[in-house]
Parts: sequence; C-alpha cells; structure tokens
Amino acid sequence: MRAGDALRKALKLLRLLPDPLFRRGLAHGVAAAVEHRAALAGLAPATVIDVGAHRGQFSLLAAALFPEAVIHALEPQPEAADTHARLFAGNPRVRLHRVAAADRAGEAVLHLARRSDCSSLLPIGAGQLRFAPDSAPAGTRTVPVATLDGLFPADTVARPCLLKLDVQGGELAALRGAERLLGAVDHVYAELSFRPLYDGQPLAHELVAHLAAQGFGLAGVGVATRDAAGACVQADLLFRQVDVGRMDGGPA
Repeated sequence: MRAGDALRKALKLLRLLPDPLFRRGLAHGVAAAVEHRAALAGLAPATVIDVGAHRGQFSLLAAALFPEAVIHALEPQPEAADTHARLFAGNPRVRLHRVAAADRAGEAVLHLARRSDCSSLLPIGAGQLRFAPDSAPAGTRTVPVATLDGLFPADTVARPCLLKLDVQGGELAALRGAERLLGAVDHVYAELSFRPLYDGQPLAHELVAHLAAQGFGLAGVGVATRDAAGACVQADLLFRQVDVGRMDGGPA
C-alpha cells in the first residue's frame, strides 16, 4: 500500500469512529462512504435508490445523512449482499434488492474482479487493470438483472428522490432502463469515467448528454479519482432535475 493510501485510510477511520452507525459498519467490515458527504450536503431526499450498493458503504452514509429516507439498495453479488443484509438487519427503512440494474430484465454475466467492488456486467478492460491492478478478473457469475422502471414505478416513489449509480461502467445501461423513473428523480449522483476501464464502457460525456436529454443538469462534483500521474480518471457528479417547478427540496 502506498503511503498516501495508508494516510487516507487512517484519516477516514478517524471520521468514522465518532458515529455509532458508522462504528456498526466497521464491525461488519464496511466503511461508510463519508467522502461523498460534502457533495450531498443540502439534499433532503425521501427516497434513496443505491444502485451498486455492494456491502453498504453508500447506504450507511445515506442512512446517517437522511435518517427519514427509505433506502432501496441494489446488489447482485451474494456475498456483498449478505453483508449488506446483516448490516441493516432490523432497519425497515433499508430494503435490499439482490439484482443488478440494466436496460432489460432477465439474467446477465457478471465479470468478477479480485476486488469485488470492481466487478461489472462489462468485461474488465486493460485500462482498469492499469488503473487498479488489484481488480484483475476472477471468473464470471450469472446474476439476475432488472430495469429500474420495473422495480420502481415512478408513481410509487416518494419525492424528493436521489438516484445513486456506481456500477463500474454500467451506468448508462441502468439509466436506459429508468426513463420513466427519472421523471420522479430529483437528483442523480453517478460515477463517470473519462477513459475506458471496462470493455464497451460509455464515457462521461455520453452520460452527461443522456442525462441532459432527460432533463438533468450538472449541479456539483464529488469525489475525483486520479492515476499515478495525477490525471483524473473518474469522478462522482451530481445532477439535478432542471425543471425547478417539479422540485420538492434540495439545493439550487
């Protein structure tokens, strides 16, 4: 581990320890994604849809920031989903869906990575291996997939709604399966890549254009990830439904 990585982990641990909910996460081996806290400041969603929930890193943050929100978490990997289920056992506001989001319903091949949070419905590419060598391929698994439209009919979603997407190159496919749902979504918080990491991966400009066509404008920048040379490889971007008359909270 590089010295800088070790320091970042130590500083994050110091941010997690004071909060009882985050300490519960640590007891289950899950570090809440507090690095996203600033990007979400001022939001007040009634519904959070956590697509690519893994073991519950973002769900933990959402549960702390938005204690009155209902959180729907999507995670197709059984081991990660099991951890998520144990972590939120007894919390009726957190609901786990053991599926991957896609542009169709059925089954799909999940390309497993040695670091499981890098697994993807897209094959792991050379760019990802250069960027994160610990995400080398570790086999495949067939998993259930569903559309967000099928899981969450727009007229049943309590507003405001925050849709979070972190699915290793599958963000655009997930959005294509959510065209009706997006009418009930107030903010989208998505990880976008500026260079191809997975084979066939849409890049940031394609997702920005797709969301713009659906009525969303860029509202903020969250965590940016850089390579060893300092070039930005990925960033989490916050989008806001630009039809202000439809908004029910959140920052301008």
